[in-house]
Amino acid sequence: MAQSLITVTLSQQLFKRSVVTHSPYFGSRSLRSILFCKRSPKTTLTLAASFSSQTAMGETTDATMDAVQRRLMFEDECILVDENDRVVGHDSKYNCHLMEKIETGNKLHRAFSVFLFNSKYELLLQQRSATKVTFPLVWTNTCCSHPLYRESELTEENALGVRNAAQRKLLDELGIPAEDVPVDQFTPLGRILYKAPSDGKWGEHELDYLLFIVRDVNLHPNPDEVADVKYVNRDQLRELLRKADAGEEGLKLSPWFRLVVDNFLFKWWDHVEQGTLAEVTDMKTIHKLT
Repeated sequence: MAQSLITVTLSQQLFKRSVVTHSPYFGSRSLRSILFCKRSPKTTLTLAASFSSQTAMGETTDATMDAVQRRLMFEDECILVDENDRVVGHDSKYNCHLMEKIETGNKLHRAFSVFLFNSKYELLLQQRSATKVTFPLVWTNTCCSHPLYRESELTEENALGVRNAAQRKLLDELGIPAEDVPVDQFTPLGRILYKAPSDGKWGEHELDYLLFIVRDVNLHPNPDEVADVKYVNRDQLRELLRKADAGEEGLKLSPWFRLVVDNFLFKWWDHVEQGTLAEVTDMKTIHKLT
C-alpha cells in the first residue's frame, strides 16, 4: 500500500475542541474533534501525518474513506438473508461489502434498486459520487441502497419495508421529498440475486428488489452521494450502453444496473408507458444473474 508523509510547519499552538455538527441530509448531530489554532508567535510546531493512499486499482482504504461514507459503513446495519430471501441476521454495511467476508461467510443482504420515470417516461439516472466506497463515479439507476435492520424496513408484506427504505434514500441521496414519492406508488417488479467485485477490497452480494415508479419530482442531489444526474429516453440509454461497452469517455455502469438492463429493462419500459406494469410483476421468482 502506498504511503504518503505530510509535514506542516505552523507558528501557532494547536488545541483540540469538540463541536457538535449538523447534517441536513441525515437529520442528526454528531460530536467531532477539530483542531483549532491559537496564535503563539514563539511556538513553531511541525506536524507529521502518515496515511494510506489509494492503490493504483482505485481501492478505497479505511484511512482514505470519506467521513460521511465511513459513518454510514459502521452505523448502517444491513439485513442478512439466505438465497430464498429469509432473514438470517444483520451486520454492518462495512462487513457486508468486504470481499473477503463475502467470499468466506454469508454476507448476502437485501438491497433495492429504484427506477424512477418522469411523465415523459424518461428514466432518471445518477452517477455515484467519487467518495462512494463501492463503485465510485459509475452511472446507475435512480437510487440503489439497502433496507436497514429496523422495524419499518423489515416489514415483508407487499415489500413495504423495502419501499419505506426507498423513500428514505431518495430523500438522502437526491433530495426528493417523501410526498413526491408516496410509498404506495412504488411497484415491486421482481428480485435478482447477484455478486460483483468493485475493486480488490470491496464488492456487492445482494438480493435486490427492483422498484419502479412514475412521478415528476423535485431534485436536490446530495453531493456526498451523487456526482451527477440525468434523464434518458430509450435511445439515449442505448447510446450510453454503447459508450460504456466501447470504453469511451471513461464511462462505466454499475453491474446491477447492467444486469437489469440486459435482462428486463427495455421490455418493462413498454409497460411503464402503457401503464401495465402489473402484467409483468413477478415477486415469487428470485433471478440469479451473473
